[in-house]
Amino acid sequence: MFETIPLEYVGYAAATFTTYAFVPQAVKVWREDDTKAISLGMYSMMVTGIALWLAYGLIINSYPLIISNTITFAIALTILYKKISHVRRGES
Repeated sequence: MFETIPLEYVGYAAATFTTYAFVPQAVKVWREDDTKAISLGMYSMMVTGIALWLAYGLIINSYPLIISNTITFAIALTILYKKISHVRRGES
């Protein structure tokens, strides 16, 4: 069965789920303007990891990695931006 499914499709499916997993958190952060429950260290490492996955995808020319990590990086970066803004204002 798996011989008939191109490996790229598995990559696109995985990329879709992991990318959209960030959307509810981003929406919640922007609607409520609250990041107290979010760890600055964890999100900093997560954004760095996503950037590295994106770089890796570019190096090996993997479209599932490039597309998903570009989108995920943008979403996660907005959450990190809000968190840093709140920390600087003393709100978190």
